[in-house]
Amino acid sequence: MISVERLKVEFGAKPLFSDVSFVINERDRIALTGKNGAGKSTMLKILCGLQKPTEGTVSVSAGSTIGYLPQVMTLQDDTTVREEARKAFAAVSGLKERVDRMSDELAERTDYDSPEYMALVERFTREHERYMMMGAEGYEADVERTLTGLGFRREDLDRPTAEFSGGWRMRIELAKILLERPDVLLLDEPTNHLDIESIQWLEQWLASGAKAIVLVSHDRAFINNVTNRTLEISCGRVTDYRVKYDEYVKLRAERREQQLRAYENQQKEIADIKDFIERFRYKPTKAVQVQSRIKQLEKIVPIEVDEVDNSAMHLKFPPCLRSGDYPVTCDGVGKAYGAHTVFSNVTLTIRRGEKVAFVGRNGEGKSTLVKCIMGEIPFTGTLKIGHNVQIGYFAQNQAQLLDEGLTVFQTIDDAAKGDVRLRINDILGAFMFGGEASEKRVKVLSGGERSRLAMIRLLLEPVNLLILDEPTNHLDMRSKDVLKEAIRAFDGTAIIVSHDREFLDGLVSKVYEFGGGRVREHLGGIYDFINSKQADARRADDSIDALLCTASRQDAPAAEKQDSEPSAGKADYMERKELQKKIRKAEKAVEETEKTIAELEERLKQLGMKLSEPENASDIRLVDEYSDVKRLLDEQVERWERLAEEAERVKN
Repeated sequence: MISVERLKVEFGAKPLFSDVSFVINERDRIALTGKNGAGKSTMLKILCGLQKPTEGTVSVSAGSTIGYLPQVMTLQDDTTVREEARKAFAAVSGLKERVDRMSDELAERTDYDSPEYMALVERFTREHERYMMMGAEGYEADVERTLTGLGFRREDLDRPTAEFSGGWRMRIELAKILLERPDVLLLDEPTNHLDIESIQWLEQWLASGAKAIVLVSHDRAFINNVTNRTLEISCGRVTDYRVKYDEYVKLRAERREQQLRAYENQQKEIADIKDFIERFRYKPTKAVQVQSRIKQLEKIVPIEVDEVDNSAMHLKFPPCLRSGDYPVTCDGVGKAYGAHTVFSNVTLTIRRGEKVAFVGRNGEGKSTLVKCIMGEIPFTGTLKIGHNVQIGYFAQNQAQLLDEGLTVFQTIDDAAKGDVRLRINDILGAFMFGGEASEKRVKVLSGGERSRLAMIRLLLEPVNLLILDEPTNHLDMRSKDVLKEAIRAFDGTAIIVSHDREFLDGLVSKVYEFGGGRVREHLGGIYDFINSKQADARRADDSIDALLCTASRQDAPAAEKQDSEPSAGKADYMERKELQKKIRKAEKAVEETEKTIAELEERLKQLGMKLSEPENASDIRLVDEYSDVKRLLDEQVERWERLAEEAERVKN
């Protein structure tokens, strides 16, 4: 689909990468990896034609389409969410207008036997078939399904895009690209603004809805679940590993060992040659051999070793005072903005030493509760901070609070205490501020660089309660590993707001789920929580008939009821909760059936009007479609009656 041959890109004296060749085939799911600044985003821009390489060619097969999601883009403010997403179907809309115009013209004309009329009929038939083949009739459902999959509520779809934050508007752009269904998807950090549920939905969509994918991401779980091939940009070259990311990490370690051995052997060879030259440089009898060695030395191509991975470096928080047994206690805490209730009746207790995660869709109140704990906003209910608690807080806007006049090194040197000051350069290197980058002033750093710098400062503060709000958004995998290890070894308490499953895995022992104005506690790690949610979803997706047959047994003979009473008496809270979910699922099925009936009735009405016209009375295609729609409508009405009746019995 895309062929890259001998690609070279230069921004200065040293090429970013050179002599790069690879092919993207159908069903390839490629993870583009490499350290920050290696050229991953540049490669995506070249693949989609937004940037030209210094040398080489990029060939796209005829008819193939490319969709590109950059990290930053210009967003529109003059439409609603639904209207903006519909722009993905601009070509379909134009085709529909042409089909409608031809349909109106056919209805108005009476010269049925003229060549012009027959040509119009033929053109209308061809365009209408093309319109139907594009799945145009169902594009509204596709728009709604994609937007809800990416986290939007149905009531959000008709709100202006200007009311949403940048993260939500990036989701709209992602939805548009997915709806266009290009042959090759180029995605640059697509999960940065998604919650766990939306990330899982996107994983499933990419597995079935895309022909080929090239993505850049620092979410290890995401790229492991999506990709089957890894392209690494390192030392100005691209190495192709036809395996998932985790397998690539192992192969890369083996490859680096081979590089090191080859490098050491080469250095020994160079040293031997130089030693020979120095020893016999001034001996006439050895002049020929010396010149031969000099030429041999000039021909040696230095072996480059991939950059050293410092992720194994250990970083510890400085010693801190012991806090009380319960650093945070909430009893009936609530927060509302006017008529909108963010959450209510939040009751939770976080014990000393616990590492807990706050998860849920964006806008459900995770950061709001954190601000309540910090005392930044008023709330209702009782919230107590324990004895001797010292809070270290990393907010999403933490980077804006740094002193812009200081250098990177000065910023960390001012915060470091004790022996850790001897390792400042190592710490900065682990977070991609090695070498000359440590002398940059804060005011010239990008948003991502500032966030990383703010994270390093926090790691050096003597605190016993860490509150981290989306700490991994701008960290690469190596830096995330360093941070994760530091938090795991931290003997204080940690509250982590994050959507990064791999980062939370093995780090937290309790998950608080925010949603629907409530906060629910789940014991166990992040994957225990995810597996529990998936199990609930699978149970909720069972057949409606099977779900409601339990309720039907309420009308069984008394003796049968008595037999069932002992087991019913053992039903615990989780079973009752599951039944409530099933009831909601049944009600949703009724609503969706009603919507389908309305659409079928509208289509039937349109077909009836067309068939009432003399010229269409004998159109077999229209008659067949009318019969099919009528049959589907009868089936849906029958299904609605059954679902509505059974759902009512369950509620009663």
